[in-house]
Amino acid sequence: MVTSTISTERSAKTSSILLKTTMALTGLIFVGFILAHMYGNLMIFGGEDTFNEYAEHLRELGSPTIPHSGVLWVLRVVLLVSLALHAYAAFALWSRASGARQTRYAVRTAMRQVWISRAMRWGGVALLLFVVFHILHFTTNTIQINGDFADPAGRLVSSFEVWWAVLIYTAAVLALGMHLWHGIWAAGMTLGLNTSLAAAERLRIAAVAVAAVTVVGFLTPPWAILVGLVP
Repeated sequence: MVTSTISTERSAKTSSILLKTTMALTGLIFVGFILAHMYGNLMIFGGEDTFNEYAEHLRELGSPTIPHSGVLWVLRVVLLVSLALHAYAAFALWSRASGARQTRYAVRTAMRQVWISRAMRWGGVALLLFVVFHILHFTTNTIQINGDFADPAGRLVSSFEVWWAVLIYTAAVLALGMHLWHGIWAAGMTLGLNTSLAAAERLRIAAVAVAAVTVVGFLTPPWAILVGLVP
């Protein structure tokens, strides 16, 4: 009976490690995509023609060897699979944490850790909903905020001329920044990058830096458009 219990606990621990590793690796994929996406958004400061040329260039990657938009669709599939794995791992770990008996812990979890954990969970859910909204808005043009524009630049500029659209976007980016801050730190811990106090401090600084750059980089275009700095 004792052996069976130990085996079950080891299996559960191994499973949790695999889930955390899955979250870490898929999270790093998202970090790369987010930074590239942020760079692309900043192209709007070069003018609408520059932004549209950049958007078209993405569709022509690998041409003529690869069909039009082929690379873009490969990236979309990778991101969708990563998103599914990331969400599955997150909800599985969330379920396990919620179902654990409180008597198994000798000391109560610090309130700060509880707050961070809840913020990551519900922030992740909010980000997932925003991703759906974002795709329907900018990718498929299903949601039209301020007119129907076929070109990416026109859609971007017209949308962020509406104050409430900028506020929604701002809230989502702030949630993303918080998610990146803790997520990069947690991913580094999971992947064993905190080998010393100095390494742990570098990991913390990297997490803060990526989160800060992402927030500033993503919020600059919409607010610049709203106040009229982008024609």
